[in-house]
Amino acid sequence: MEKFIRFLKDWTLPVAIAVGTVCYLTFYYLPQLDAVSAVMGPFFDVFFPVCVFLTLLITFCKVDFHQMLPHRWQFGVLGAQLVLIALNVWIILSFCPSAEQRILWEGVLTCVIAPCATAAPVVTNKLGGNINTITTFTLMSSLASALLIPLVFPMLEKEAEVTFIEAFLVILQKVAIILVLPLFLGYFIRHYMHRLHRWIISKPNLSFYTWAISLSITTGITVKNIVHSDATTMLLAMIALLSLIMCFVQFAIGRAIGNRLGEPICSGQAMFQKNTALAIWVSYMYLNPVASVGAGCYVLWQNIINSLELWQDRHKNHHFST
Repeated sequence: MEKFIRFLKDWTLPVAIAVGTVCYLTFYYLPQLDAVSAVMGPFFDVFFPVCVFLTLLITFCKVDFHQMLPHRWQFGVLGAQLVLIALNVWIILSFCPSAEQRILWEGVLTCVIAPCATAAPVVTNKLGGNINTITTFTLMSSLASALLIPLVFPMLEKEAEVTFIEAFLVILQKVAIILVLPLFLGYFIRHYMHRLHRWIISKPNLSFYTWAISLSITTGITVKNIVHSDATTMLLAMIALLSLIMCFVQFAIGRAIGNRLGEPICSGQAMFQKNTALAIWVSYMYLNPVASVGAGCYVLWQNIINSLELWQDRHKNHHFST
């Protein structure tokens, strides 16, 4: 039993992905569970954002707000993201005459233009990175994406009916609810609710496990989008493959920037760990819904890479302790 619990602790993210996949497929293939599914669906619609909110609130209680200052690596990552976005748009406009080719590269674009994941500080903290600077970058990245998405996507899909101002305000609203509000509450708890703050600090892995629950739900949603997609199997496979490649490319670029500017962990996480929920939403708003599969697959790849990072970190720490 102890070995099983240890396994769950060491491989929390892959286990969460597996649980989300198995649970959705079980409900999908067993009609006997339709009644349960009808009840659980609305529950998870409410539970998921609450879980994400609590994850961020717990994480932000550990942030030293006086240390939330701009750093060179943050601008390096934003610059690299702009280059990748420009390259992706150029490929779509210049080399994608067919609808399937456009969908393929639009799926890749959603993985590039999305802001830094709200959960990036959780993993960064586990890896020993600077939680203050990654939190600052998450805010910067969200604002940058709120500006870029309404500017870039209408160039690709002219029939989009959402104006720049409408999209900008909607994205800011989503960011404010899921990111800014827990940040302010974290500040309040840290400075005015000391007993609660001490309890949260005494549970160092609490935010990580609440994020794992959120990941299970996200995985179930991703599997649902793939199962119900009307795209060909080949197109779905190509989108999944390119999203995997972009995951490694962005991770490598982020680490390279961080190695040069002194924050490899933060820079790597900031560059490759994406807010895929927002990416899926903008895909449905601006692009062909099939393009959202790219962001859906990306969330699986990025958490597999996170798991490998955490395993490597545990292995290194165990080696030094012995």
